[in-house]
Amino acid sequence: MRTAIVLGTRPEITKLAPVIKAFAAKGADFLLIHTGQHFSQEMDQAFFDVLDLPAPAYNLHVPEGGHGYRTGKMLIGIEDVLRKDPVDYMVVHGDTNSTVAGALVAAKLNLPVGHVEAGLRSFDRTMPEEVNRVICDHIATDLFAPTREAVGWLGAEGLTKGVFLTGNTIVDSVYYLKERLPDTLLAHYGVKHGRYMFLTCHRQENTDDPVRLAGIIDGLALVARDSGLPILYSMHPRTKGRLEQYGLFGRLEVIPGLRIIFPPIGFLESLTFQAHATLVLTDSGGLQEESCILGVPCVTLRENTERPETLGIGSNVLAGYDPQAILAACRRMTGRRGGWVNPYGDGRSGERIVDIILGTK
Repeated sequence: MRTAIVLGTRPEITKLAPVIKAFAAKGADFLLIHTGQHFSQEMDQAFFDVLDLPAPAYNLHVPEGGHGYRTGKMLIGIEDVLRKDPVDYMVVHGDTNSTVAGALVAAKLNLPVGHVEAGLRSFDRTMPEEVNRVICDHIATDLFAPTREAVGWLGAEGLTKGVFLTGNTIVDSVYYLKERLPDTLLAHYGVKHGRYMFLTCHRQENTDDPVRLAGIIDGLALVARDSGLPILYSMHPRTKGRLEQYGLFGRLEVIPGLRIIFPPIGFLESLTFQAHATLVLTDSGGLQEESCILGVPCVTLRENTERPETLGIGSNVLAGYDPQAILAACRRMTGRRGGWVNPYGDGRSGERIVDIILGTK
């Protein structure tokens, strides 16, 4: 049996790494295809190196463009690869354009599809990620759900066959790297253990809306003045472009103690900053999970989340983009470090998924 694994973004690299390594450990035949959705030679190579992954067999280098253009290019590229280099099974992860392109190509070629991280729902169809994950779940043959809540959401949509509760592969990667976090990184950026906040903000629904983006900036200013703590901001290129486009960069730069890191840091560095932070502020689903696993409280700069488990155990709170709400959420979560049980599994999810695919369990 030969399996294609499609990825295109750095979160997909980190979350598919345990699956890729489990295939390799079992001597299974697999074909790794990188669409190039987030491609940067330097950054991508760093992710593959730190996670000890083999190089992709193919990189499609999909050019920049809108959702339809890029997804279309991915569809063409993946299909071309699989017609000349056939496989028996397709693995995709999550909710990106690469995910939906891989799943659609497999469906058209009558290949079974395994969807890793199936069943997540924000119930906000204005998010392209929500559309992608719903489509993939309804295409997939095997649905690898990270939590019981995800299994429940799949069942609510009539998806009960081929559903497997596997845990979340991000736990595997976090556990793998936790003992390798660099000791000198905090000193390099002039912050102290437990005496700073770590920030990311890149979601389209925030960055492409100048009102929301301005509200988040104003909220950060309130938090910085209220807490007296520095804020380390790993800035995404999309956000940088929108801040410049909307004339908001200047308002961000005058926030006391805000330190912008650009280009954005790698996965190992991100885990390091999260692990030692007082608080994580983010609109990223991945960081909601990672901070939870690391025992660090999180404030989510959105009004919904597809990670409701984090809300239920108290590791995370939704703040939206109203400045006063952001301030109140940060006050509420500061000092709540740890004290919850990780709901995402035991760090063996990648092995479980591959055992299911190969039919050994």
